[in-house]
Amino acid sequence: MSENTQQSFPLELNTMPGFAGSSAYYLRYEDPKNPDALVSKTANDYWRNVDLYVGGTEHATGHLIYSRFWNKFLFDNGVVCEDEPFKKLINQGMIQGRSNFVYRVKNTNTFVSYNLKEQYETSEIHVDVNIVSNDVLDTEAFRKWRPEFANAEFILEDNKYICGYAVEKMSKSMFNVVNPDDIVERYGADTLRLYEMFLGPIEQSKPWDTNGIDGVHRFIKRLWGLIYKDDNLLINSELPTAEEFKTLHKTIKKITFDIENFSFNTSVSAFMICVNELVQAKCSKRAIIEPLSILLAPFAPHIAEEVYHLCGNNTSVCDATFPECDEKYLVESSVKYPISFNGKVRFTIELPADMPKEEVEKIALANEQTLKWTEGKQPKKVIVVQGKIVNIVY
Repeated sequence: MSENTQQSFPLELNTMPGFAGSSAYYLRYEDPKNPDALVSKTANDYWRNVDLYVGGTEHATGHLIYSRFWNKFLFDNGVVCEDEPFKKLINQGMIQGRSNFVYRVKNTNTFVSYNLKEQYETSEIHVDVNIVSNDVLDTEAFRKWRPEFANAEFILEDNKYICGYAVEKMSKSMFNVVNPDDIVERYGADTLRLYEMFLGPIEQSKPWDTNGIDGVHRFIKRLWGLIYKDDNLLINSELPTAEEFKTLHKTIKKITFDIENFSFNTSVSAFMICVNELVQAKCSKRAIIEPLSILLAPFAPHIAEEVYHLCGNNTSVCDATFPECDEKYLVESSVKYPISFNGKVRFTIELPADMPKEEVEKIALANEQTLKWTEGKQPKKVIVVQGKIVNIVY
């Protein structure tokens, strides 16, 4: 560029939009149309600070430093009513990749299976995890993967090529990036959502393993099996049994607790237990299935919406009232008493939960197995802890 065409521009000195704007945006949400102030005192006194901040560790660390800086500055100047910008912070853990490896025999285009590689001099090569299933390589897909492998040969074990594996950060260079679109195409969005939650506690880093997604997919199919058999809708208006109500309400109690404590992985386990119990009971009763669909909606919204409509509703499951646990369904009508002799449990008996201690003692002593373990001796003492245990000392 010649001197005649050169232009000069003033240096931009305003760093406020990036520094302050991205750090205090949550305050603007409280009063977005106010032309005179960042946020009015009335709006800020009502909304106050943010209840929950969820973000990745790397992003949140830098962002929170700036947010706290600006919030404390605004607090000191009387603009906001809270000293801290956020009440609670959760850093979700990183989803790590599960890498796979093939083993190339030195100076050849031959690849030896994992458990045979010690017999050869090999080099380890990352392979695309999308052509590996349960650590078994799709050899034809491997030949098509890259031109240099088009004529690859394989030394197999049990007619399979077994890959090595390692847990690493997801990276294109390691060929361990999983495209969510591929998972949704094969299993559906609900399975992907549930599996991500099922991997482990939200704050922990955990390895992604596509092989484990099948179990979550089976859960959804088992749930659907309560709704339809072939082309026949199974949902009915029969009155649930006490055990079916118990299954539903213990699930409501567990899911409610888990949501409030961000323990989503154990919620998925609770849903699996619930559906297994309903399958065993062959329960497709609307009084159970409808509240279960509402309970499931935050986790698997698509199947929950479908099931909710099949229960006869015309509105969205998202607008339904969240179920509440009724403790009366969780009261045990019977108790299994471990019967111990000199402190060692030998057998159990099931008795009504409200049976008096004296009756429990009589039945325990009259049991034929008691005669066996006491060898006919007269007990010196019988200790009954109601609802817990019977200990016979002789």
